[in-house]
Amino acid sequence: MKIHYINILLFALPLNILVRNQRNHRKSILSTTKSELTKTHRTLCECELYAPSKYENDPEMKEVMENFDRQTSERFRKYDERIQDKRKQFKEQCEKDIQKIILKDKIEKQLSQQFSKLQTNIETNDIPTCICEKSVAEKVEKTCLKCGEILGTVVPELGLIGGTVIYASAQSAAVKVGVSKAIELMKDIYFLGQVPFFDLVAKITPSNFNDKMSLIGIVHDASYTVCETTNAQDTLTFCFSKYSIGRTNPSKFLSVTANQAKDAAEAAGEAATGTFSEMTSVGAIFSDALVISAIVVVIIAVIILIIYLILRYRRKKKMKKKLQYIKLLEE
Repeated sequence: MKIHYINILLFALPLNILVRNQRNHRKSILSTTKSELTKTHRTLCECELYAPSKYENDPEMKEVMENFDRQTSERFRKYDERIQDKRKQFKEQCEKDIQKIILKDKIEKQLSQQFSKLQTNIETNDIPTCICEKSVAEKVEKTCLKCGEILGTVVPELGLIGGTVIYASAQSAAVKVGVSKAIELMKDIYFLGQVPFFDLVAKITPSNFNDKMSLIGIVHDASYTVCETTNAQDTLTFCFSKYSIGRTNPSKFLSVTANQAKDAAEAAGEAATGTFSEMTSVGAIFSDALVISAIVVVIIAVIILIIYLILRYRRKKKMKKKLQYIKLLEE
């Protein structure tokens, strides 16, 4: 037991020495070999401090100084340019802000002056009816719109009426020409038009002037009613021709008159068709006063529509500017 106490006391002495010794903090446990490093550069302590002429004439130092001056001047120049650009932008922005503030103050001042003129004590019964004054452009625009609506509804009806009138007039004129042509040719059948007791004009109507069987029936009716019931074979050429031809060949008179009536019907139909085609041609239609007036109305409607579109575009453009101005004031 005494041996252990002695060992403990002896161990405390070297431990205290190791702790209190300051050199031990700088020494490493491992032993390192000391080796001197070779210097590749020159330190300031090795330079001659009191030899300025030699320092300035050193080519390496001159090159270093020139590079430094050049880089420094370039950076300062770029910095100045950047500062000038920023100052210019800030100046423009400041001018815009100042103008906005001045404009806003001016408008507020005008509004305050106008509102100050109004009477604050206004009763409900004293409030007048608001009559909004419209600009000349808006009035013209609405007038053009109304005219366009009216013409837009009238022009198609006018075109329809014009086409119907032209077709009806052409058809009526064609029928008249066909009837007159049929009467003219029927009168030449053995002088049928000279028969006194037979009204040929009344029997040829617009419904049968181009019908072959109807005209043949009229000729046969005339030969029976006039020549058979009366003794007119000596006084009328039509009846005399019937009896003179019928003596040799009784059916020849009927066939000849039927062919002549057939030719009359065909000629009347061709005359009516030609008249109708002539009246409904392009030249005849555009020479009609009603068609010309319809074309003029259409042109006027198109011009009014163009004016309306132009005025509408200008009004929208002005409204857009006003909205932008109001938005700027609100900001």
